[in-house]
Amino acid sequence: MKSSKLLAFMVLCLPLLASALDGVEILKKVDRNLEPESYESYRKLINIEPNGAKKEFVIYSVKKGKDQTASLFLSPSSDKGRSTLRQGDNMWLYIPNVGKPMRITSLQSVTGGVFNNADIMRLDYAVEYDVKSIEEKGDHYLLDLKAKTGDVAYDKLMMKVDKKLILPTEIQCYAASSMLLKTLYFKDVKDFGNGIKRPATIETDSPLYKDYKSVMLYSGLKKRNYPDEVFTQGFMSRMEELRK
Repeated sequence: MKSSKLLAFMVLCLPLLASALDGVEILKKVDRNLEPESYESYRKLINIEPNGAKKEFVIYSVKKGKDQTASLFLSPSSDKGRSTLRQGDNMWLYIPNVGKPMRITSLQSVTGGVFNNADIMRLDYAVEYDVKSIEEKGDHYLLDLKAKTGDVAYDKLMMKVDKKLILPTEIQCYAASSMLLKTLYFKDVKDFGNGIKRPATIETDSPLYKDYKSVMLYSGLKKRNYPDEVFTQGFMSRMEELRK
């Protein structure tokens, strides 16, 4: 009888053990904990040069679903009115007085710092990456992520996830050659309200840009729904309307 009860108990526990180590589900939770599926936010991007010089950008961003994002540059004055759009793997930049949106790539950077366009216009990680493996490392999970296609900015990610918060603390980004391209550091977990609690600061450095650093600061992150029209090239010149 004792062995039967023990077996029954183990069977009941198996789903719990499996879910705790289900990398796909953990990655999906990371996505939702970082951002609601549809939201708006403000971000300050700071590029810091080796001599300490800084250049700052303020960006208003919106997202709908798992693979549509759009942003509007509010400052500096030289960039004010520029907007970006991402639909899946496709990206565009709109510059006032030029008129027609221009295609851009994930490895370029509209801000010129260590953050590239894929970092600034990020989609859900689960959209772009498969989970190859997951390990428990103390109070963290370590997820080995592989790009689903060759169009993704990074071929491989090694993501450290806080077990309790299910939020990333560090992500190492690699090329297909296994070269480390950059490391992202997630800091300063903040309660934005309405169930949104996530890092308010992301810092990055890269062995390719020695002594350069970029920082992304989040504010005003909240859930919001948008019509599909917002995520079209025709709306890029009208992004300011969303802030009224």
